[in-house]
Amino acid sequence: FFLTTTSIPSTQTITSIDTTSSMQLHNRTHGQVQLWAILLVVAAALGPLTTEAFSSTSSSISSSTSTIRQRQTSSTLNALTERQLQFWEDVEAGLTDIESFYQKKGQSIDRIRMFAQSAQGAIPPPTGDSPGHAPSEEHVEGLTAQPFWDAAANAQLFPWAEELERKAHIIQTEFQTKLREANQFSSDSVWQNQVMGDGWSAIRLQRLGVWNAENCQAFPQTYELLRNLRIPLAVRGVCFARQAPDSGVQEHSDGRNFILTSHLGLQIPKGGKGEKDKDCWIKVGTERRGWEEGKLTTLDTSFLHSTGNPTTEDRHVLIIDFWHPELRAAERDALDFVYDLRNKFESGLVPFRKPKSLEPEGEGLAGLWKSITGGE
Repeated sequence: FFLTTTSIPSTQTITSIDTTSSMQLHNRTHGQVQLWAILLVVAAALGPLTTEAFSSTSSSISSSTSTIRQRQTSSTLNALTERQLQFWEDVEAGLTDIESFYQKKGQSIDRIRMFAQSAQGAIPPPTGDSPGHAPSEEHVEGLTAQPFWDAAANAQLFPWAEELERKAHIIQTEFQTKLREANQFSSDSVWQNQVMGDGWSAIRLQRLGVWNAENCQAFPQTYELLRNLRIPLAVRGVCFARQAPDSGVQEHSDGRNFILTSHLGLQIPKGGKGEKDKDCWIKVGTERRGWEEGKLTTLDTSFLHSTGNPTTEDRHVLIIDFWHPELRAAERDALDFVYDLRNKFESGLVPFRKPKSLEPEGEGLAGLWKSITGGE
């Protein structure tokens, strides 16, 4: 439901348009949708359109459009679908309620409103802060961006990290026991793709705020420890991740700069005595490191990053995604709302309705035409 970073399945395609401002993009997109509505009403009166006739109509309309030059880049943006417009209208309503609540506490969500504008493509996309930084349109301004963070050494920003390392043996012991009992790893339909590769697989404990009951029952001590630490978990959540021998994750950026990721080393094989170049590795930005068992490796995945396991054994880590510590409580709640709503939309839990911005001012064809022409 984000304009340029997510592929959104829809039943309607809206033509891209040539414009020089986001306001013009917004208005002309509405006009195009409503023009399609007129065509469909006329078609219903005249009889069904054949495929050839529909394609011809589409070509005649799109022939008057061209590449968007809104952003000082050469990329072409697609107009928002009606379902996306509905989503962002619901986002605006929710953000207004959150803003009203937190205003009494002196907190603002102005940066989240900018995030929404960026995610819709209404403002120029962010640029990287340093070599290898590749944030996406899902972006919050003003957050510190660095490839790696020393979480356990910074109790102010990461109050849970030191205790997690101190009790890492609990997770390691439980994990090794379960690993011997049965192979519970499988490819993750959300993450498994050409970037992650066939060598990567996971046991998902939590995603989008929802704990996987079956997997948490299999790892009860890990579940209780993570819950008691009150880690501010975000969006992608928690999983055990395996990297098979002689495999790796291709270089990529997850884009979102407001989420940090910690890897707790569980089983980290070595390539050989005195052969560090053959050890498991992770590269973030321009910096390459390894993992340590029982220790956290914390990174910003809005930087280009990749991994490799050149050894002959599986590498296992516990992956924890959490909100960037510089986000305010109001901003975390606002982002949590946006992604929870997005999950509900993608799961079909929110029924379709006509976006309010596309409702005609009158009834019938005359009302639709008036809304397009401004009464002319």
